Amino acid sequence: MNAPGADSPQGGSVDSRARLHPWSRYVALGDSFTEGVGDPEPRSPGGLRGWADRVAEELSIGHEDFAYANLAVRGLLLQQILDEQVGPALALQPDLITLNAGGNDLIFHRSDPDKLAVRMDAGVELLASTGATVVLFTGPDWGATPVFGQVRGRVAVFNENLRTIAARHDAVIADLWALRQLTNALMWDPDRLHFSPLGQHTIAMMVLDTLNIPHTLRPMTPKDLPERSWREARADDLVWARDHLVPWVLQRIKQRISVEDRQAKRPEPGPVFGARMPPGTFIGNTPHT
Repeated sequence: MNAPGADSPQGGSVDSRARLHPWSRYVALGDSFTEGVGDPEPRSPGGLRGWADRVAEELSIGHEDFAYANLAVRGLLLQQILDEQVGPALALQPDLITLNAGGNDLIFHRSDPDKLAVRMDAGVELLASTGATVVLFTGPDWGATPVFGQVRGRVAVFNENLRTIAARHDAVIADLWALRQLTNALMWDPDRLHFSPLGQHTIAMMVLDTLNIPHTLRPMTPKDLPERSWREARADDLVWARDHLVPWVLQRIKQRISVEDRQAKRPEPGPVFGARMPPGTFIGNTPHT
C-alpha cells in the first residue's frame, strides 16, 4: 500500500510547507521497542525518546493541532498489548496508529508465529475498521547474533504473516527485516535486543519514508540535544545499561511484568513538545554537537 503523503521523501533540509500529511492524531502501541528503550532522554516522558517520538517530532512540523500519544509498555506480550492498548487507543480517536507486537512472544516464549498471527489479525482488523492509517512492523533480522539468531526462522514466518495481515486490512508495513542498516552494531544497544539512539533515528527515517513524508532526518546523523544534556544522557546510558538493562532482560526471561508496573509512556494525546520539551529543542534548530 502507498501511504498518503509526498511522492518523493528525502532526508535533509525540507521546507515545512512541503511536509503535507493528512494526520492530526498519532497513537503508538507496543512494547519496549515503541517505548524507546535504548534511547534515553530525561526530558521525555518516561525518560526515553525512541523512534516513535522522533517520527512524531517530524509529523508535528507545520501542524499546530497535531497530537501524539504513546501507550507502549515494555515487557508485554502480543495478547497483552491487544487487550490493554487497543481499547484505550480507539478511545483517543487516532487517524494514524503504529502497532508493534509479538517480539517478546517469539524471543522469550518461543511462541508459534502462525498462532500469533491469528491474534494479530483480529487486533489489526479492529484498528483498521476506524479508518485510521495502521502501520505494522516486521521483526528485525537477528541472524548475525549468536543468541537471538536462533529465533530467526520464527521471526521470518511471523513477518510473512504480517504482510498477509497488512494486505487484508490495507495496513502499511514498516519493514525492519529489510532495513539492512540495522546490521551495523552501532544501531544496537549493548543488550543487542533494543536499539541505540542511532538505531532509533534510523528506524524513524524508515517509518517516515514508508509513509512518504519528507523530513529533516539524515542518515547516520541523529538530531542531537544541546551539548550538555546530550553528554549527561550518554553518561546516564552507560550506567543504566550496566546496572539496569542487562538485569531487566534476564528478569524478562524469568517472569512477566506485574500489572501495577504497566504504565503507558504518554497515555494522553497532546503536543509533541510539552512543558519539558520546548519547541525547537530538536526541530528547526541547527543541532548542537
